Amino acid sequence: MVYITRGLLAALLEMAAEADPDGISVVLASTSAGEFESELELESETPVLTHFYFPETSGSVNAVFGVDLGTPAGRGRARFVSHPDGRLAATREDTFAAALVVAVPPWESDSVAAFDRNDRRLDLDVLDVEPPQERLVGE
Repeated sequence: MVYITRGLLAALLEMAAEADPDGISVVLASTSAGEFESELELESETPVLTHFYFPETSGSVNAVFGVDLGTPAGRGRARFVSHPDGRLAATREDTFAAALVVAVPPWESDSVAAFDRNDRRLDLDVLDVEPPQERLVGE
């Protein structure tokens, strides 16, 4: 099972629509379910996809052997990719993440699916929750 917030999914679908006819690949980050202020009926350690790293933050050399150099170490075990060609499946180029969220036109929530590293389809649960507010160290 892959959990994602509705707000994050909406932002990713908007980015995919704006990039069309080009595809996008975005590193995703998660927040543990126990960190949410609202009660989630999930184990507290369950990861919920809540954030993304801007694709252009890596600079001119942005990936080497499938590793995004703009992603902090230990983060980004999931990735969002868009397939403007309409193929709702993981491809060999997509599978460098433990969880992969794939979207196709018309860029709506029912045209999205999740896959594991072995291209097996996973259940995708879109949660109507806001991630916890982040604070700067020392606040």
